[in-house]
Amino acid sequence: MTALPATRGPFRMHGRRMAGAAFFGLLVAVVPAARAQRLIQSSEIGALAAGPPDQRIQYGPGPEQFGNLRLPKRSGPHPVVIFVHGGCWLSAYDIAHAGSIEQALADSGFAVWSIEYRRVGNDGGGWPGTFLDVGRGADYVRELASKYSLDLNRVVASGHSAGGEFALWLAARPKIPSSSDVFIANPVKIRGVVALAPAPDLEALESAGTCGRVIDKLIGGSPVDFATRYAAVSPMQLAPIGVPSALIVGGQDKGFGPNGRSYFAHAQQAGDRLVKLVEAPESGHFELIAPKTSTWPIVIREVKAMFANLR
Repeated sequence: MTALPATRGPFRMHGRRMAGAAFFGLLVAVVPAARAQRLIQSSEIGALAAGPPDQRIQYGPGPEQFGNLRLPKRSGPHPVVIFVHGGCWLSAYDIAHAGSIEQALADSGFAVWSIEYRRVGNDGGGWPGTFLDVGRGADYVRELASKYSLDLNRVVASGHSAGGEFALWLAARPKIPSSSDVFIANPVKIRGVVALAPAPDLEALESAGTCGRVIDKLIGGSPVDFATRYAAVSPMQLAPIGVPSALIVGGQDKGFGPNGRSYFAHAQQAGDRLVKLVEAPESGHFELIAPKTSTWPIVIREVKAMFANLR
């Protein structure tokens, strides 16, 4: 696919609120203790947009089937972060608010391939288009590797909120049966996951009616009605995924924090010894993607540690 002009589309907000230890297998307590501070609200995350990426590249023919590529200043081959933005899986929340974290990761020495995808409310969004877009978008990094000096032996998936669910799912794709609508043969190999405020327990979110019952719209119905669909896309059912994973959860994230912790407990019970939970005590839901907050050093520390363990 050809590169598009690296212009930034408008960030659309509809007033909804998106609702040091051994590395693996442990709950990591992060110090200092939480202090009172004003948390970033969903209505403010448009300010997290950044300048245009180095390249905006189509991985498919549709208007939402593109990615932002940001490259570090030094020469390659570059370790790669495949990033997936969040936003309750809804079309109201686009890729623009991921701009700041994309650039901060690139400035820290990583190539960032940040994926846009069809969401609930977009033509073709929901089942199975949303998942196929995320999978195909991630796999498109292979097409970029030679031209942009990307190291396909060092690929880590990351994402925020709904994107954190996708990051875990990308790593788990080898477990998806070939009979599934979202099966893609020979997916790109994900060597590690850094999931920020992830929402991996889709069953619990569906039961709670999260984000205007968005999970029903995303999957097509309940886990009772579509058991095989949930089995193919919910990290809760795909655990253990067999890939080193760091789940970073805001200590003040009352909406999605419990969901990430629930997945961690379940993954451990399922025998996953490659997963760890990192508490960010001063963070709500959005501080994790805001590089100027006190939470950012925790995030970049975990990203660097993940790549360091790949050597």
